[in-house]
Amino acid sequence: MTNPNGNFLEDFSFGQKIDHALPRTITEGDSSLYLGLTGDRFPLFCAETFAKGLGYPSAPVNDYLLFHTAFGRTVHDISLNAVANLGYAEVNFHYPVWAGDTIISQSEVIGIKENSNKSTGIVYVYSASFNQNNEKVLSWKRWVMVPKRDKGAKISQAVPKNIAKEVVIDQMHIPNFLKTKAFNFKATGSSQTWEDYLVGDEINHTRGLTVDESTHTLATHLYQNDAKLHFNAHQMKDTPFKKRLVYGGHIISICRAISFDGLENSIFTTAIHAGTHCNPTFAGDTIYAKTIVVAKEKFADRNDIGVLKLKMIGLKNKQPDTLHSIFQNGIENKIYDPNVVLDLDYSVVLPTGR
Repeated sequence: MTNPNGNFLEDFSFGQKIDHALPRTITEGDSSLYLGLTGDRFPLFCAETFAKGLGYPSAPVNDYLLFHTAFGRTVHDISLNAVANLGYAEVNFHYPVWAGDTIISQSEVIGIKENSNKSTGIVYVYSASFNQNNEKVLSWKRWVMVPKRDKGAKISQAVPKNIAKEVVIDQMHIPNFLKTKAFNFKATGSSQTWEDYLVGDEINHTRGLTVDESTHTLATHLYQNDAKLHFNAHQMKDTPFKKRLVYGGHIISICRAISFDGLENSIFTTAIHAGTHCNPTFAGDTIYAKTIVVAKEKFADRNDIGVLKLKMIGLKNKQPDTLHSIFQNGIENKIYDPNVVLDLDYSVVLPTGR
């Protein structure tokens, strides 16, 4: 049963399986609210005609609305008391979701590590979400820093295994009904195809979006993400931050929405390979984004679509064209600028010029 006060480090055990409470039916209202909170402009998720032109029965639920909703099912059991959500890996979108589908989530603890301070530790979990037909729609791994209830409690540690650096193209799931022969370039406002991008290209997304108290609060409510560091301003006054943190997933969504300019024809996200929330975001911060093309791939059995592997950098209160330290001599620099709030490696599907 769900612990109403959430779990602490000593409550987790290696191999523990959790069936998360609160199934969630995603509605058209949820999708409209998501647009209102993020300004997302990718037409697959907001234009029935565009979606049907690609072979979809109707416009699906936005990839990131699905992710945050599925993620939200897991928060109470995994990260209600979290100090920080540290990273993601192997986020794999298995099957589209449509308005009216009901999502449930399950998790397994795949690693536990106590920190040297003996008061916190890191819990690693594999989570998966399913629709009402028991079809897997999404899976992911993440690790979160969790405090101990009792500093003297002994922790049985287990090193996580097999966290892959990326979701390889053979493991990506492309709907078999997807067709791009009549791709509507007028609907996106861009004629760029997969061939037009080169490895190493940098796209600076300069249309900033300011996060305010109402939008980031409503976003966490929409996803039912009740982690205290996002919900409880009274409690956060007693932390070094002195105020609530914006949910990192909301920053991912804002950056993805901002990235429309320059990536207009990226149809959908097929995988998130790795993600780090580098620095906290607070209400009042303005978010910008930079995209770097890391790799290009083609499917063995399709010549009408290709995959771009992208690095998306989210910045607060700093224009992206002033950031030059992500790669040095071709090597990624992990010493983050204090204005960098997100480092996300993900892949998108684009039409080819055939």
